[in-house]
Amino acid sequence: MTKPLPEAAYELLKSAKEALKKGDIQHARRLALKAVNLAPNQEEPWLYLASVSSPEASISYLKKALEINPTSKQAKKGMHWAIQRFRKSARARKPNKAQLPVFVAEKALTIHHPSLISWSTAILILVAVIMAWLWTPEFSFALPNLQTTSQITLAAGENVRKVTYTPTPTSTPTLTPTPTNTPTPTITPTPKPTQVPLTYPSYMKSALPPGVYPDERWFDINLSTQRMYAYDGNQLIKTFIVSTGLPGTPTVTGRFRVYIKLASTLMAGPGYYLPNVQWTMYFYNGYGIHGTYWHNNFGYPMSHGCVNMRNEDAKWAYDFGSVGTLVNIHY
Repeated sequence: MTKPLPEAAYELLKSAKEALKKGDIQHARRLALKAVNLAPNQEEPWLYLASVSSPEASISYLKKALEINPTSKQAKKGMHWAIQRFRKSARARKPNKAQLPVFVAEKALTIHHPSLISWSTAILILVAVIMAWLWTPEFSFALPNLQTTSQITLAAGENVRKVTYTPTPTSTPTLTPTPTNTPTPTITPTPKPTQVPLTYPSYMKSALPPGVYPDERWFDINLSTQRMYAYDGNQLIKTFIVSTGLPGTPTVTGRFRVYIKLASTLMAGPGYYLPNVQWTMYFYNGYGIHGTYWHNNFGYPMSHGCVNMRNEDAKWAYDFGSVGTLVNIHY
């Protein structure tokens, strides 16, 4: 038998339905998220949250509903609906192929052959240019038989007149090499490392990951820079320095959804036992975002896969996020 909803969760869902009737989807979704936080182990809040969320997010929420009640006909029907929505949205995101025109003018398909007159004209011009070039003095000196001839004999009838062209020797100047100045090496100053700012102007924006609405809150975690960013839609709200998984126990990458929030919890595993870990948001199996009291070496990988934060930062993120908040992790 299904447990009845807590009164507060019931009232939140009722208000969410009224907001949806008025067309205020954003407010309806926020109210549904609050209902999920109050009753995370009951099916109804997850079903309603799926109905007012993006296609990708609704699939995650319906999976949670099916975990709670695997025989739920409503959740199964909702999952089929969500998958259809997701496929349609994925097709809509694909770029449209350029379409060629169906009609082609007949003239565009006609091949024009050059006429013979144009070819003959081009040949005549080429011959004229070659003849003009052959008669230039520069070309005559380039011929070997003219370079070696020392006399040219011209005859006219019986009178023979010899004209001898004796080339005047021209002295070839000897080039004196100009001494080249040795360039003085320029000392390049060593650049100083630029400190990465921990806060950014609120107007900085980011492209929304797939499945996130423009009015939806989400977290972005960059494993390369050891930074976490809190966004509301595509507007950056706050930036944190964090510590993620060590090389032997790396943090998972991909897109996940917070599935449970715990103000304080015990974390234990091979080689560690950590009671009273504050402000924990689990997003995938045993991976979570949480406060840290056992080290202060933030900015470097330190964890067994979780995202370590300063306790005060983790508290802020805990209040900012909710069950269902997207966590986007990448290098």
